[in-house]
Amino acid sequence: MEKKELQNFVGVGAILVLLVLSFLVLKGLIVSILAGILLGFVFLPLYNYLCKKIKNKNLTAGLVCIILIFVLIIPAWFLTPVVLNQSIQVFISSQQIDFVSPIKSIFPGIISSPEVSGELTRVLQSFVTNLTSGAMNAISNLLLEFPTIFLNLLVTFFIFFYVLRDNKEFVDYIQSVLPFSKEIEKRIFKSTKEITFSIIYGQIIVGILQGILVGIGFFIFGVPNALFFTLLAVIAGILPIIGATVVWIPLVIYLFLNGQFVPGVGITVFGLLGSFFENSLKPIMIYKKTNVHPGIILLGMIGGIYFIGFLGFILGPLILAYLLIILELYRDKKVPGIFIQNSKDNSK
Repeated sequence: MEKKELQNFVGVGAILVLLVLSFLVLKGLIVSILAGILLGFVFLPLYNYLCKKIKNKNLTAGLVCIILIFVLIIPAWFLTPVVLNQSIQVFISSQQIDFVSPIKSIFPGIISSPEVSGELTRVLQSFVTNLTSGAMNAISNLLLEFPTIFLNLLVTFFIFFYVLRDNKEFVDYIQSVLPFSKEIEKRIFKSTKEITFSIIYGQIIVGILQGILVGIGFFIFGVPNALFFTLLAVIAGILPIIGATVVWIPLVIYLFLNGQFVPGVGITVFGLLGSFFENSLKPIMIYKKTNVHPGIILLGMIGGIYFIGFLGFILGPLILAYLLIILELYRDKKVPGIFIQNSKDNSK
Protein backbone atom coordinates (compact mmCIF):
# COMPACT_ATOMS: atom_id res chain seq x y z
CA MET A 1 0.00 0.00 0.00
CA GLU A 2 1.40 3.34 -1.05
CA LYS A 3 1.79 6.18 1.42
CA LYS A 4 -0.94 8.28 -0.23
CA GLU A 5 -3.42 5.39 -0.17
CA LEU A 6 -2.59 4.73 3.47
CA GLN A 7 -3.19 8.40 4.31
CA ASN A 8 -6.56 8.32 2.52
CA PHE A 9 -7.53 5.11 4.33
CA VAL A 10 -6.58 6.55 7.72
CA GLY A 11 -8.37 9.80 6.92
CA VAL A 12 -11.61 8.04 5.96
CA GLY A 13 -11.37 5.81 9.04
CA ALA A 14 -10.84 8.82 11.31
CA ILE A 15 -13.86 10.57 9.80
CA LEU A 16 -16.06 7.51 10.31
CA VAL A 17 -14.92 7.10 13.92
CA LEU A 18 -15.54 10.79 14.64
CA LEU A 19 -18.97 10.60 12.97
CA VAL A 20 -19.96 7.68 15.21
CA LEU A 21 -18.62 9.44 18.32
CA SER A 22 -20.40 12.67 17.33
CA PHE A 23 -23.65 10.76 16.89
CA LEU A 24 -23.29 9.24 20.35
CA VAL A 25 -22.58 12.66 21.86
CA LEU A 26 -25.57 14.29 20.15
CA LYS A 27 -27.94 11.31 20.21
CA GLY A 28 -30.03 12.70 23.05
CA LEU A 29 -30.27 16.11 21.34
CA ILE A 30 -31.03 15.03 17.77
CA VAL A 31 -34.77 15.62 18.15
CA SER A 32 -34.15 19.11 19.58
CA ILE A 33 -31.70 19.95 16.80
CA LEU A 34 -34.11 18.79 14.10
CA ALA A 35 -36.95 20.70 15.79
CA GLY A 36 -34.87 23.88 15.65
CA ILE A 37 -34.13 23.34 11.96
CA LEU A 38 -37.81 22.70 11.13
CA LEU A 39 -38.97 25.74 13.08
CA GLY A 40 -36.34 27.75 11.29
CA PHE A 41 -37.80 26.67 7.96
CA VAL A 42 -41.34 27.52 9.10
CA PHE A 43 -40.40 30.99 10.37
CA LEU A 44 -37.86 31.78 7.64
CA PRO A 45 -40.35 33.79 5.50
CA LEU A 46 -41.14 35.97 8.54
CA TYR A 47 -37.43 36.38 9.26
CA ASN A 48 -36.68 37.40 5.67
CA TYR A 49 -39.52 39.92 5.74
CA LEU A 50 -38.43 41.47 9.03
CA CYS A 51 -34.78 41.44 7.98
CA LYS A 52 -35.62 43.78 5.07
CA LYS A 53 -37.09 46.24 7.58
CA ILE A 54 -34.60 45.95 10.45
CA LYS A 55 -31.36 45.36 8.47
CA ASN A 56 -29.73 43.54 11.41
CA LYS A 57 -29.53 39.73 11.36
CA ASN A 58 -28.94 39.24 15.09
CA LEU A 59 -31.73 41.59 16.11
CA THR A 60 -34.15 40.12 13.58
CA ALA A 61 -33.42 36.51 14.60
CA GLY A 62 -33.82 37.46 18.27
CA LEU A 63 -37.15 39.15 17.53
CA VAL A 64 -38.43 36.05 15.74
CA CYS A 65 -37.35 33.94 18.75
CA ILE A 66 -39.44 36.20 20.99
CA ILE A 67 -42.39 35.84 18.61
CA LEU A 68 -42.00 32.06 18.76
CA ILE A 69 -42.07 32.18 22.57
CA PHE A 70 -45.32 34.16 22.57
CA VAL A 71 -46.93 32.06 19.81
CA LEU A 72 -45.99 28.57 21.02
CA ILE A 73 -44.21 28.34 24.35
CA ILE A 74 -46.31 30.62 26.58
CA PRO A 75 -49.69 29.23 25.36
CA ALA A 76 -48.37 25.67 25.82
CA TRP A 77 -47.20 26.55 29.36
CA PHE A 78 -50.65 27.74 30.45
CA LEU A 79 -52.78 25.31 28.45
CA THR A 80 -50.99 22.05 29.29
CA PRO A 81 -52.38 21.80 32.88
CA VAL A 82 -55.87 22.66 31.56
CA VAL A 83 -55.69 19.98 28.87
CA LEU A 84 -54.39 17.46 31.43
CA ASN A 85 -57.32 18.19 33.74
CA GLN A 86 -59.80 17.89 30.87
CA SER A 87 -58.22 14.64 29.67
CA ILE A 88 -58.71 13.20 33.18
CA GLN A 89 -62.36 14.29 33.13
CA VAL A 90 -62.87 12.72 29.70
CA PHE A 91 -61.23 9.50 30.93
CA ILE A 92 -63.55 9.34 33.97
CA SER A 93 -66.63 10.17 31.89
CA SER A 94 -65.74 7.54 29.29
CA GLN A 95 -65.97 4.83 31.96
CA GLN A 96 -69.63 5.71 32.51
CA ILE A 97 -70.82 5.92 28.90
CA ASP A 98 -73.42 3.43 27.73
CA PHE A 99 -72.19 2.50 24.25
CA VAL A 100 -74.67 -0.25 23.47
CA SER A 101 -78.06 1.43 24.03
CA PRO A 102 -77.64 4.01 21.22
CA ILE A 103 -76.56 1.27 18.81
CA LYS A 104 -79.56 -0.85 19.84
CA SER A 105 -81.93 2.05 19.23
CA ILE A 106 -80.51 2.66 15.74
CA PHE A 107 -79.85 -0.96 14.69
CA PRO A 108 -82.10 -3.15 16.86
CA GLY A 109 -81.47 -6.24 14.76
CA ILE A 110 -77.69 -6.22 15.15
CA ILE A 111 -77.53 -6.79 18.92
CA SER A 112 -79.87 -9.70 19.61
CA SER A 113 -78.35 -11.36 22.69
CA PRO A 114 -76.78 -10.34 26.02
CA GLU A 115 -73.52 -12.06 24.99
CA VAL A 116 -73.16 -9.89 21.89
CA SER A 117 -74.13 -6.82 23.90
CA GLY A 118 -71.55 -7.55 26.58
CA GLU A 119 -68.76 -8.24 24.09
CA LEU A 120 -69.51 -5.08 22.13
CA THR A 121 -69.51 -3.08 25.37
CA ARG A 122 -66.10 -4.48 26.35
CA VAL A 123 -64.60 -3.75 22.93
CA LEU A 124 -65.87 -0.17 22.76
CA GLN A 125 -65.00 0.47 26.42
CA SER A 126 -61.46 -0.84 25.87
CA PHE A 127 -60.98 1.30 22.77
CA VAL A 128 -62.16 4.52 24.41
CA THR A 129 -60.22 3.78 27.60
CA ASN A 130 -56.98 3.20 25.71
CA LEU A 131 -57.50 6.35 23.65
CA THR A 132 -58.27 8.64 26.58
CA SER A 133 -55.69 7.14 28.95
CA GLY A 134 -53.02 7.37 26.24
CA ALA A 135 -53.76 11.05 25.72
CA MET A 136 -53.83 11.65 29.48
CA ASN A 137 -50.47 9.89 30.00
CA ALA A 138 -48.84 11.76 27.13
CA ILE A 139 -49.88 15.13 28.56
CA SER A 140 -48.91 14.24 32.14
CA ASN A 141 -45.44 13.12 30.97
CA LEU A 142 -44.86 16.65 29.70
CA LEU A 143 -45.18 17.93 33.26
CA LEU A 144 -43.14 15.14 34.83
CA GLU A 145 -40.26 15.60 32.37
CA PHE A 146 -40.19 19.40 32.57
CA PRO A 147 -36.43 19.73 33.41
CA THR A 148 -35.45 17.62 30.41
CA ILE A 149 -37.92 19.45 28.18
CA PHE A 150 -36.53 22.79 29.34
CA LEU A 151 -32.95 21.81 28.40
CA ASN A 152 -34.14 20.51 25.04
CA LEU A 153 -35.98 23.78 24.43
CA LEU A 154 -32.76 25.71 25.06
CA VAL A 155 -31.02 23.63 22.39
CA THR A 156 -33.97 24.08 20.02
CA PHE A 157 -33.93 27.86 20.42
CA PHE A 158 -30.15 27.95 19.98
CA ILE A 159 -30.40 26.03 16.69
CA PHE A 160 -33.47 28.02 15.65
CA PHE A 161 -31.64 31.34 16.13
CA TYR A 162 -28.59 30.35 14.09
CA VAL A 163 -30.58 28.60 11.36
CA LEU A 164 -32.46 31.87 10.83
CA ARG A 165 -29.42 34.14 11.04
CA ASP A 166 -27.06 31.96 8.98
CA ASN A 167 -29.53 30.18 6.69
CA LYS A 168 -27.63 30.97 3.48
CA GLU A 169 -24.29 29.91 4.94
CA PHE A 170 -25.98 26.76 6.28
CA VAL A 171 -27.23 25.83 2.79
CA ASP A 172 -23.87 26.65 1.16
CA TYR A 173 -22.06 24.39 3.63
CA ILE A 174 -24.40 21.45 2.99
CA GLN A 175 -23.96 21.90 -0.75
CA SER A 176 -20.18 21.92 -0.33
CA VAL A 177 -20.13 18.46 1.31
CA LEU A 178 -22.63 16.71 -0.98
CA PRO A 179 -20.96 14.25 -3.37
CA PHE A 180 -23.05 15.35 -6.38
CA SER A 181 -22.55 17.55 -9.39
CA LYS A 182 -23.72 21.16 -9.25
CA GLU A 183 -26.73 20.40 -11.44
CA ILE A 184 -27.84 17.50 -9.22
CA GLU A 185 -27.26 19.60 -6.10
CA LYS A 186 -29.44 22.35 -7.53
CA ARG A 187 -32.25 19.93 -8.34
CA ILE A 188 -32.00 18.23 -4.94
CA PHE A 189 -32.25 21.51 -3.05
CA LYS A 190 -35.09 22.78 -5.25
CA SER A 191 -37.09 19.57 -4.80
CA THR A 192 -36.28 19.38 -1.08
CA LYS A 193 -37.46 22.94 -0.49
CA GLU A 194 -40.66 22.37 -2.45
CA ILE A 195 -41.48 19.09 -0.76
CA THR A 196 -40.77 20.48 2.72
CA PHE A 197 -43.06 23.42 1.94
CA SER A 198 -45.73 21.03 0.66
CA ILE A 199 -45.70 18.82 3.77
CA ILE A 200 -45.26 21.49 6.46
CA TYR A 201 -47.57 24.14 5.05
CA GLY A 202 -49.88 22.13 2.78
CA GLN A 203 -50.51 19.29 5.24
CA ILE A 204 -49.48 20.25 8.77
CA ILE A 205 -50.28 23.99 8.97
CA VAL A 206 -53.57 23.57 7.09
CA GLY A 207 -54.46 20.60 9.31
CA ILE A 208 -53.79 22.65 12.45
CA LEU A 209 -55.98 25.49 11.18
CA GLN A 210 -58.75 23.05 10.30
CA GLY A 211 -58.64 21.56 13.80
CA ILE A 212 -58.72 25.03 15.38
CA LEU A 213 -61.73 26.00 13.27
CA VAL A 214 -63.60 22.88 14.38
CA GLY A 215 -62.50 23.60 17.97
CA ILE A 216 -64.07 27.06 17.80
CA GLY A 217 -67.37 25.29 17.21
CA PHE A 218 -66.77 23.15 20.31
CA PHE A 219 -66.32 26.28 22.44
CA ILE A 220 -69.23 28.21 20.92
CA PHE A 221 -71.73 25.38 21.44
CA GLY A 222 -70.51 24.43 24.91
CA VAL A 223 -69.01 20.98 24.35
CA PRO A 224 -67.60 19.74 27.69
CA ASN A 225 -63.78 19.62 27.80
CA ALA A 226 -63.67 21.56 24.53
CA LEU A 227 -59.92 22.26 24.73
CA PHE A 228 -59.10 18.56 24.92
CA PHE A 229 -61.29 17.74 21.92
CA THR A 230 -59.84 20.69 20.02
CA LEU A 231 -56.36 19.24 20.55
CA LEU A 232 -57.58 15.89 19.24
CA ALA A 233 -59.14 17.65 16.22
CA VAL A 234 -55.85 19.44 15.50
CA ILE A 235 -53.87 16.19 15.62
CA ALA A 236 -56.45 14.38 13.48
CA GLY A 237 -56.59 17.33 11.07
CA ILE A 238 -52.88 16.95 10.37
CA LEU A 239 -53.30 13.29 9.40
CA PRO A 240 -53.91 12.85 5.66
CA ILE A 241 -56.97 10.90 4.50
CA ILE A 242 -58.38 10.87 8.08
CA GLY A 243 -58.86 14.53 9.06
CA ALA A 244 -60.74 16.17 11.93
CA THR A 245 -63.97 14.39 10.97
CA VAL A 246 -62.98 11.43 13.18
CA VAL A 247 -63.35 13.78 16.17
CA TRP A 248 -66.36 15.94 15.42
CA ILE A 249 -68.62 13.32 13.79
CA PRO A 250 -68.70 11.02 16.88
CA LEU A 251 -69.34 14.10 19.05
CA VAL A 252 -72.22 15.15 16.80
CA ILE A 253 -73.72 11.64 16.95
CA TYR A 254 -73.40 11.67 20.74
CA LEU A 255 -75.12 15.06 20.96
CA PHE A 256 -77.99 14.00 18.69
CA LEU A 257 -78.53 10.79 20.67
CA ASN A 258 -78.77 12.87 23.84
CA GLY A 259 -81.30 15.25 22.30
CA GLN A 260 -78.89 18.21 21.99
CA PHE A 261 -79.89 19.11 18.43
CA VAL A 262 -78.75 22.75 18.34
CA PRO A 263 -75.14 22.00 19.42
CA GLY A 264 -75.13 18.98 17.09
CA VAL A 265 -76.19 21.05 14.08
CA GLY A 266 -73.81 23.88 15.02
CA ILE A 267 -70.77 21.62 15.31
CA THR A 268 -71.75 19.94 12.03
CA VAL A 269 -71.69 23.35 10.35
CA PHE A 270 -68.25 24.13 11.79
CA GLY A 271 -67.00 20.66 10.83
CA LEU A 272 -68.14 21.11 7.24
CA LEU A 273 -66.59 24.59 7.21
CA GLY A 274 -63.33 23.04 8.38
CA SER A 275 -63.44 20.48 5.57
CA PHE A 276 -64.22 23.18 3.02
CA PHE A 277 -61.41 25.32 4.44
CA GLU A 278 -58.96 22.45 4.05
CA ASN A 279 -60.06 21.54 0.52
CA SER A 280 -59.90 25.15 -0.66
CA LEU A 281 -56.70 26.25 1.10
CA LYS A 282 -54.53 23.18 0.62
CA PRO A 283 -54.30 23.48 -3.20
CA ILE A 284 -53.26 27.13 -2.74
CA MET A 285 -50.57 26.20 -0.21
CA ILE A 286 -49.03 23.61 -2.54
CA TYR A 287 -49.60 25.53 -5.78
CA LYS A 288 -46.73 24.84 -8.17
CA LYS A 289 -45.05 22.82 -5.42
CA THR A 290 -44.14 19.15 -5.24
CA ASN A 291 -47.12 17.12 -4.10
CA VAL A 292 -46.53 13.98 -2.03
CA HIS A 293 -48.93 11.05 -2.11
CA PRO A 294 -51.07 11.16 1.08
CA GLY A 295 -50.33 7.49 1.76
CA ILE A 296 -46.62 8.28 2.01
CA ILE A 297 -47.33 11.13 4.44
CA LEU A 298 -49.57 8.92 6.61
CA LEU A 299 -47.02 6.07 6.71
CA GLY A 300 -44.25 8.55 7.49
CA MET A 301 -46.20 10.12 10.36
CA ILE A 302 -47.08 6.81 12.02
CA GLY A 303 -43.63 5.30 11.45
CA GLY A 304 -41.95 8.51 12.59
CA ILE A 305 -43.80 8.43 15.92
CA TYR A 306 -42.59 4.86 16.53
CA PHE A 307 -39.05 5.86 15.52
CA ILE A 308 -38.34 9.15 17.32
CA GLY A 309 -41.49 10.09 19.21
CA PHE A 310 -43.86 13.00 18.66
CA LEU A 311 -41.51 14.98 16.39
CA GLY A 312 -41.52 11.98 14.06
CA PHE A 313 -45.04 13.14 13.21
CA ILE A 314 -43.30 15.76 11.05
CA LEU A 315 -39.90 14.21 10.37
CA GLY A 316 -41.21 10.80 9.28
CA PRO A 317 -42.90 12.01 6.07
CA LEU A 318 -39.96 14.30 5.30
CA ILE A 319 -37.47 11.43 5.56
CA LEU A 320 -39.55 9.25 3.22
CA ALA A 321 -40.09 12.18 0.86
CA TYR A 322 -36.36 12.98 0.67
CA LEU A 323 -35.67 9.33 -0.19
CA LEU A 324 -38.25 9.53 -2.98
CA ILE A 325 -36.61 12.75 -4.24
CA ILE A 326 -33.30 10.91 -4.67
CA LEU A 327 -35.10 8.04 -6.43
CA GLU A 328 -36.88 10.46 -8.77
CA LEU A 329 -33.59 12.15 -9.64
CA TYR A 330 -32.07 8.72 -10.23
CA ARG A 331 -34.97 7.73 -12.50
CA ASP A 332 -34.61 10.97 -14.46
CA LYS A 333 -37.78 10.21 -16.43
CA LYS A 334 -40.29 12.49 -18.13
CA VAL A 335 -43.17 10.35 -16.84
CA PRO A 336 -44.44 11.68 -13.46
CA GLY A 337 -43.71 9.56 -10.41
CA ILE A 338 -46.42 7.68 -8.55
CA PHE A 339 -45.54 8.92 -5.07
CA ILE A 340 -44.23 12.44 -5.83
CA GLN A 341 -45.71 14.68 -8.49
CA ASN A 342 -45.57 18.33 -9.38
CA SER A 343 -48.94 20.04 -9.00
CA LYS A 344 -48.82 20.85 -12.73
CA ASP A 345 -48.86 17.12 -13.42
CA ASN A 346 -51.83 16.62 -11.08
CA SER A 347 -53.84 19.24 -12.91
CA LYS A 348 -53.57 17.47 -16.26
